[in-house]
Amino acid sequence: MLFHGTFVHTPKRGELVILTDTLLAVDETTGRIATLLPGIPRTQLEATIQTTQLQQHTLTLLSPTQFILPGFIDTHIHAPQITYAGTGTDVPLMVWLNLYAFPAEKKFKDVEWARYVYPKLVDRLLRNGTTTALYFGSLHLEANKVLANTTLNAGQRAFIGKVCIDQNSPDDYIESTENAVRDTEAFIQYCLSLGQRKEEGLLLTPVVTPRFLPTCSIPLLEQLGQLAKRYDVPIQSHISESLDEVAFVQQLYGSEISDTEIFDKTGLLTPRTVMAHGVHLNYQDTQTLAQRGTAVAVCPLSNAYFANGVFPSTRFSYIKQGLGTDIGGGYAPSMLSSIRHLITASRYLASTAAAAAAALHGAGADAGVDNSNNHAGVTAAAAAAADLEKGDIIMDWRTGLYMATRGGAECLQIQDQVGSFQVGMSFDAILVDVAVSGTPIDLFPGNDDRLEDYVEKFINLGDDRNITNVWVNGQNVLSLSR
Repeated sequence: MLFHGTFVHTPKRGELVILTDTLLAVDETTGRIATLLPGIPRTQLEATIQTTQLQQHTLTLLSPTQFILPGFIDTHIHAPQITYAGTGTDVPLMVWLNLYAFPAEKKFKDVEWARYVYPKLVDRLLRNGTTTALYFGSLHLEANKVLANTTLNAGQRAFIGKVCIDQNSPDDYIESTENAVRDTEAFIQYCLSLGQRKEEGLLLTPVVTPRFLPTCSIPLLEQLGQLAKRYDVPIQSHISESLDEVAFVQQLYGSEISDTEIFDKTGLLTPRTVMAHGVHLNYQDTQTLAQRGTAVAVCPLSNAYFANGVFPSTRFSYIKQGLGTDIGGGYAPSMLSSIRHLITASRYLASTAAAAAAALHGAGADAGVDNSNNHAGVTAAAAAAADLEKGDIIMDWRTGLYMATRGGAECLQIQDQVGSFQVGMSFDAILVDVAVSGTPIDLFPGNDDRLEDYVEKFINLGDDRNITNVWVNGQNVLSLSR
């Protein structure tokens, strides 16, 4: 395959790179980028193709309203919960689990139900440009095999975990510690038996998946940590997600211990671990995560509904961070939605911080004390106020795009394979057209919009109608006529 036009990526956090008049060739045998030549005008294109001996490739010429982005990487998604996405947003987390999540997940004991649901899920995600997904499955071994087969057949890059639950769960949606470990190992072995070769670019990776601390005993956590080490596979769970979850953990294990400490002691914090949410991590927790190389999947929409707070992405920028949709805790399967809510949440946090800053300085003035540099023991709001004074809270769409692409790749430790455009990397990409038929984006030629404006319009206004092609590992997995 050979493309000529505009390519856009974010190789660094907050940095947008637009490659114009770029000639990109994909090795159709390996699915990797073989040639990347920016600054080749159309008038020189034919001569360049001849010189670089690329004439055997089929050439696609992008229009002025089209550009190619790295595929989106969703670092937290509950596959079974797609069945009630868009509903179940009316109760706190621990109630929500019993009222919505567990009943939906129980149904996947029926393998035929899994075969019916999962193709719809994967198709929906691909249509929204999600080329890589980190999935929580259900606790059912056979249903998780169906999910694995579905993603492979569709060509999506997937990290999949069999959820483990051995306590504090409904009687008909729980398993013994022994069965949880046995089936997790069986699922790992199943995925490894499917004949994938690393040199060809792995599309399927099994993931050790304790659901979260309230539903997992210490012996289960310890044995899962050992499994992950033995097979050298990633780990995922939830951490310090909501006030009621934190309270439940403290009720179980004591008020002086945090989720982070328990996960660390059981060997589950590694460079290949992705923990979802993290809204209520304290400073020491974040230091531990950074030291272990553990990532956080930020889920702005579900955080708004269930987590009682905002993850302060800029304050904790020393932790690897990606974005997640968290279907169905978050109702939207589109990573564009996660980017938008990330930006909005940062602005709400800034507004709260501004009020805290005024109150903090007012209290200091009343007491005749300068509080501006005193961070010891101050509230989270006061810490946010200090961040605001440094201009460190508000995020923009460029950083959101980074977290949805390159940042997610770093969380999964596949940044040398996907997430940006470089020679040798797999071609996981989406073709965006801001002028496609039926587009939600209005264009006005008299505005003299720049290419960067087109990208920003897509991030803020676009949807799946603007995504016309999706490639994973060089394979065209979605092609829509608009």
